[in-house]
Amino acid sequence: MRVIQYLHEGMLRVALVEGHDTVRPIRVEGGLYALAQIAIDSDQSLAAVIEMRLDDELIDYQPLVDEQRLLPPLTHPDAAHCLITGTGLTHLGSADARSAMHAKLEDSDEQELTDSMRMFRLGVEGGKPEDGGIGTQPEWFYKGDGSWVVAPESPLSSPSFAEDAGEEPELVGLYLIGQDGRPWRVGFAIGNEFSDHVTERHNYLWLAHSKLRPCSFGPELVIGELPDHLEGVSRITRQGETRWEKAFLTGEANMSHSIANLEHHHFKYAGFRRPGDVHVHFFGTATLSFADGIRVEEGDRFEIELPAFGRALRNPLTQEEGAGSDECRVTAI
Repeated sequence: MRVIQYLHEGMLRVALVEGHDTVRPIRVEGGLYALAQIAIDSDQSLAAVIEMRLDDELIDYQPLVDEQRLLPPLTHPDAAHCLITGTGLTHLGSADARSAMHAKLEDSDEQELTDSMRMFRLGVEGGKPEDGGIGTQPEWFYKGDGSWVVAPESPLSSPSFAEDAGEEPELVGLYLIGQDGRPWRVGFAIGNEFSDHVTERHNYLWLAHSKLRPCSFGPELVIGELPDHLEGVSRITRQGETRWEKAFLTGEANMSHSIANLEHHHFKYAGFRRPGDVHVHFFGTATLSFADGIRVEEGDRFEIELPAFGRALRNPLTQEEGAGSDECRVTAI
């Protein structure tokens, strides 16, 4: 089951995707957030709650795309109560990259490994405990709140001070915290985590700065269990021409951590279990255009396709102008 959120006459609506060309509206006020709350409070599955509220009418999907009426598939009424986070060094990459990574781990002494390689090795050795218990904790980062999320088809804006504006095709977990403080997974989506890889490469301690950028996910949210193996394509187009394209693998079969382990190490913090909050958590990537020496320009468009997730996530790139010095200066009260 896949769902979308969109605008109709300025109002938030949610719909079930019934094919490539049509969606069926769901009768509810408050979008998917409200539907998820109903499911939690009534002890029903989200799919069952949706089935009971389906409209008889089918509407065309494409006008929602063309008119930029698509929204992220899960939003919070108050953007400050939506937390955007992620984990890195979680994917094994392609077969060649995986073989090279393992060879380096086996042939190098601990002192010769970078912090990133040590973190990757921890995941390979302990990210998927066989007994289903708690594994090693991953790298973790903060990206912002709900106001930093860009809708599908809308521009991702790179700040004037950025050194790079690169895509990161990733799986995203979407969660709602119940009134008892328990995290509930609403579903999964495709995401573009969008980071500054030049800043990160300059000094790994600037990773936190490099992640403070807008992001996008959707347009469709998948309800239910995630397939172990997923294959997708990430590309960059310029004026309708494909400038760069590369296949990527994701799903637990291609990851060094289990989804359950990544979820545990996020929600183990009590502050991340505040009732009513939404969490958007990026699970890491295996493919970057930056690694192939690609430099993007304003007007380029990122496209991330994962067939199991329906339509592609697409966002053009824009470049912000520099903020004036007065805008950033702190003034004492």
